[in-house]
Amino acid sequence: METIKQLISEGKTDEAIHLLDEYIEKNNTDDNAYYLRGNAYRKTGNIRLALNNYLSAMELNPDSPAVIAHNQLIAILNFYNKNMYNQ
Repeated sequence: METIKQLISEGKTDEAIHLLDEYIEKNNTDDNAYYLRGNAYRKTGNIRLALNNYLSAMELNPDSPAVIAHNQLIAILNFYNKNMYNQ
């Protein structure tokens, strides 16, 4: 997992996602893997897949750090300035 975290922080998200896909195929109850894959997808801009992975992690572990990541991402998506749209 440390290698995957390093790949994500270096922006090598495609490689990290590939490794996580393989890992999750064999270890589908590891909430941390779903959380990390959510982080990787978030970095690629694929918000839908990021949220789906965070939700999977949260189902496996309600205390997962994915809860915070999910809530923050939802808050970002919900944020907008109504006045900017009416100018």
